[in-house]
Amino acid sequence: MSRALLVAILALTIDAGRSSDVQGSVIYVVDGDTIHVRIDSHVEKVRYLGIDAPEVPHPRGDAHRHDRRRPRFFPNTPAAGDAARRVNIELVSGKHVRLTFDRERRDAYKRLLAYVWVGDTLINAEMVSRGYAEVVRTPADFVYRAKFLQLQDEARQAGRGLWQASAKLKGAGEERSHGRSGR
Repeated sequence: MSRALLVAILALTIDAGRSSDVQGSVIYVVDGDTIHVRIDSHVEKVRYLGIDAPEVPHPRGDAHRHDRRRPRFFPNTPAAGDAARRVNIELVSGKHVRLTFDRERRDAYKRLLAYVWVGDTLINAEMVSRGYAEVVRTPADFVYRAKFLQLQDEARQAGRGLWQASAKLKGAGEERSHGRSGR
């Protein structure tokens, strides 16, 4: 196969992947990992793929509190949830976003599962990098997992965001139980 043909096939594959992308505008930020996006004439609740942020108190209760994917290394307090929400508001509120997808399009709560982009910035990764979200344990094979784990390690080591608060909860010499072999 010629190099030119291979390049053309690769370009078509990339374009085909982008055609399934969805674009919209963020109209509400629920918390550090969930937003409402207006797509054409309807609104979708979108859950960021691959990450989890502390919950904020919701008027109807905390329906997702016992999510098995939650690593639980951050402080899970209303203040931590509010801090993650504020950072997410700064990153996406009122902005045009592009949503890309992985294997599953919806979760058990009917939310769209997406990687959220503002321009060239992957917001899921930015939340982890700033220290306001953790990498989920499952699924173990999502597209950006290695990148997210690297960003999480860097944020934790630098004590950014909520990692600073969680470090105070651990003993000074105590090792965390989530090393690479345990992921």
